[in-house]
Amino acid sequence: MVDVSTLLVNVIAAFAGGAFGAALGALPAFIFTGFMVIAGETAAYVDGEFDAITGLIAFGPMFGPHVSFAGGAAAAAYAAKRGYMDTGFDFHEAKNILYAHGTKPDVLAVGGAFGIFGYLVFFAFAELAMPWDPIAMTVAVSAVAHRVVFGYPLIGPAKEGLLNMEPFEAEERRVMTDHATDGGTTEPLGRFVVEPWLPHQYRWSGVLMIGLVVGLVGAYIGLATGSAFLAFGISAASLLFLNCGVEKIPVTHHISLPASTAALAVFASGAEPTLGLVPLLVGAAFGIFGALAGEVIQRVFYAHSDTHFDPPAASIAVSTFVIAILTILGVLPQSVWVPTLGL
Repeated sequence: MVDVSTLLVNVIAAFAGGAFGAALGALPAFIFTGFMVIAGETAAYVDGEFDAITGLIAFGPMFGPHVSFAGGAAAAAYAAKRGYMDTGFDFHEAKNILYAHGTKPDVLAVGGAFGIFGYLVFFAFAELAMPWDPIAMTVAVSAVAHRVVFGYPLIGPAKEGLLNMEPFEAEERRVMTDHATDGGTTEPLGRFVVEPWLPHQYRWSGVLMIGLVVGLVGAYIGLATGSAFLAFGISAASLLFLNCGVEKIPVTHHISLPASTAALAVFASGAEPTLGLVPLLVGAAFGIFGALAGEVIQRVFYAHSDTHFDPPAASIAVSTFVIAILTILGVLPQSVWVPTLGL
């Protein structure tokens, strides 16, 4: 039975959380989530009990990525549509999730509205125990929603193939070059034909390698601490360096979270996880899967369109769906924290 008063409180909190994400910018808000996860999981490890910081704050109705990050991404889509953003961002301005919108009332209101939307979608997924990470799936659903609401293409033009990144490598532009008439050099105008989510993290060999490395890291941390979320928090917090402009920082939370979860899923429910070769390799395999899934998703849903569609969130949704299905089929002893339709 749904407690209406609690639901109302959480909806109000979600409005504030979505507006908060718009004010700080989607990526800074998510980094904030990462540090809260580290704090929550560390406290839980010391106390030996679940800590409310992770469940109610970091992943809760105010600061959970389905609220603050998704609200911030929607706010960027709205602000770009209104012409508020002129930052010189390399791609479409609506993809600039680093940008803080400050105190602009209408932008914050949009963030708040999508914060409420995100909380309600998450609530429905959680209540139905749908077999995936409800937060990650909600972030993906919210991205689709803001594209529809603000009139952006769902996928965008991909004349040379959805998975083809070669036009970016060739620096092909969507607008023809402007031929110089004064004998000077020709300057390209317009956006790239293809805009990869991370220009330093899209080649298959590199994606595979970072998937293996962070998969092992995530699995080890999960097995050593019993926490499925600590490695995720570390990955999210590491994006502070990316936000500050350090080049080539990889994005890895869609690798570390499924790796930690899958490694722990090898053990029967209630059993004490221990470091071992099999769970470590299972975690590494899911880390690789998460990395590759994220890359496929970015090529389909990010690279050709105009707004931010979060590849890590969609990848986590896919990876956790696989973990849930393997648990339902009896291949894995448990799904750890991933819902399994109540089965």
